[in-house]
Amino acid sequence: MNTPPFEIGLVWFRRDLRLDDHAALHAALSTCQRVYCAFIFDRDILDAQPDRSDRRVEFIQMSLVELDSRLREVGSGLIVAHDRGAPAIAALAARLQADAVFAARDYEPQAVVRDALAQELLVAAGRELRLVKDQVVFETDEVLTASGTPFSVFTPYRNAWQRRLTQDESVLDSQGRWPLAPSAQGRLAQAPAALRQAQDCPEEQPLGSEPINGVPSLSAIGFSRTNLLDLGVKPGASGAAALLADFLERIGRYRDARDFPGVRGPSYLSVHLRFGTISIRTLARQAWQLLQSDPQAAPGAQTWLAELIWREFYFQILHHHPRVADRAFRPEYDTIEWESGPQADALFAAFCEGRTGYPLVDAAIAQIRSSGYMHNRLRMVVASFLCKDLGIDWRRGERWFADTLIDFDLAANSGGWQWASSSGCDAQPYFRIFNPITQSQKFDPKGTFIRRYLPQLAALSDKQIHAPWELSAADQARLGVVIGRDYPAPLVDHAQARARTLERYGVVKSRKA
Repeated sequence: MNTPPFEIGLVWFRRDLRLDDHAALHAALSTCQRVYCAFIFDRDILDAQPDRSDRRVEFIQMSLVELDSRLREVGSGLIVAHDRGAPAIAALAARLQADAVFAARDYEPQAVVRDALAQELLVAAGRELRLVKDQVVFETDEVLTASGTPFSVFTPYRNAWQRRLTQDESVLDSQGRWPLAPSAQGRLAQAPAALRQAQDCPEEQPLGSEPINGVPSLSAIGFSRTNLLDLGVKPGASGAAALLADFLERIGRYRDARDFPGVRGPSYLSVHLRFGTISIRTLARQAWQLLQSDPQAAPGAQTWLAELIWREFYFQILHHHPRVADRAFRPEYDTIEWESGPQADALFAAFCEGRTGYPLVDAAIAQIRSSGYMHNRLRMVVASFLCKDLGIDWRRGERWFADTLIDFDLAANSGGWQWASSSGCDAQPYFRIFNPITQSQKFDPKGTFIRRYLPQLAALSDKQIHAPWELSAADQARLGVVIGRDYPAPLVDHAQARARTLERYGVVKSRKA
C-alpha cells in the first residue's frame, strides 16, 4: 500500500465552492493522509467594495453554508477567516502544521500576485503551494497556433480547442466524486478544538482575523442581505444542479432562443460557473456528449459549447495579455478621444440609471439594477450604446458592470466590452454600430421584455414600444406615455451619434493607413 507523500494538506477554496469534481480537493486527498478545508473572506477584495449589500458576497456566503454542511456530514467542516488572503492562508497552514496548500489556479492579475505572495510565505516556512487546473478545460499554453503562439481570433481557437478535446476526451473526466469513498472520507479532518468555537452556531459567530470552524453571518463580515432569494437565485452546488437539469430539458432550443431576452433561453448558470458551484468539466462534458449522441439537442449543444469556449478564449487572452484588464488589446484604440467632462458624466449617470430614452437599453439597465444579471444579447446592445451612441469610454461601462453584475468575471467582462467597442481581439469592426431600435424590434419583437421592466410603456402596441418618442402628442396623452414626463426623451439621435462615432474612430483608421 502506497503512503501519501504528505501527512497534512490544506485545501484553499476560492472560485470552486463545491465538493464534487473538485480538482484541488481531489489532489489533496490523493497525496495527503489528513486534509483540512478552508475559505478566506479576502479583505483585499471585500474592503474595496463600496456597497455593503452585495449579491455576490451573499451568494458566496450561502454557498459556503451548503458546502460546510456537506463537509460536516462526513465529520469535517470548513475553516473560515476574514483577513488578507495570502497571509491568512499561510498562517492557517502553520497553525494546522500543513505540509502543503492545494488550490485551483486563478488567471486574473490580482489573483496571480496573491498566489505568488502565498507561495513565497509558504515556501519560507518549509511548505508548498500546489496549484491545479480547475477553472478551465484547457489553460494558458495548452491551445496554441501551429507556430506556438497564442490565438487572438476566436474561430481558429475554437477549432483547435475542439481538436484537442477530440484527441484527449479524458480532460473532461471528473476530478473526484462526492460523496467520497469511505477511505477518502476518513482523510477529511475536523478543525482543531481551538477553532471550533463557532461549530454550534456559526451564523451568530462574529468574525475577525481569527479563523473559526463554520461559516459566519454576512453581518459578521460587514455585509447585509440583498434580494437574492426573492429573485429565485439558489446558491450552492444544489442550485447549480437544479439549473443544469432545467437547461438540459430545453437545450435543443438554445441556439434559436438564446438571443431573445423575453423568453427562457439561456442556461442562467453563469454565476455558478463564476464561483465554481459547478465545474466547467461537468458543463463541457454534457455539451460534448449531447453533440455526439442526440441529433435534436446537438445544435443547441454546439452553440452552448462555443459559448463555454469563448470563456476560455478570454481567459487565455487575459493570461497572455494582462494589459487588457484596463487597456485595449489593440493599442491604437487607446488613442480614441472619448467624451469627457460634466456633459459626459451626466450622460453616463443617465445610462446607469436607465434614462437613455431607448426602451430596450433602459429595460436592460433595469434588469441589471434589480437583479445583478443582464441577458447576454443585451450586454452587447448596451455596451455598443454607451461607446458608440454616447461616445463614452468602454472602461467606464466595464467598471460599472464589474460593480453590478453578480456573475462578473474580469476576463469575459473586459473581453465583452472590448468586443463591443471594437478595441479587443476578434472584435466587431468599428463601423458596425448596433441600432438600439432595430435590435429591439428583432430580439424583443412583441415588447415582452420591455414591458416586464418598463411597465410605464405597457399600453403601447408592439410596434410603438420600440420608439415611443415617435408617437404624436395626442397618442402620447391618450396612452399615458408623455415623453419627458412618463418616459425620457432619447439622450441622442442614433443617426447623428453614428456619424460622430465614425468620425471619432477615424483616428484608428488613420493610424492603420
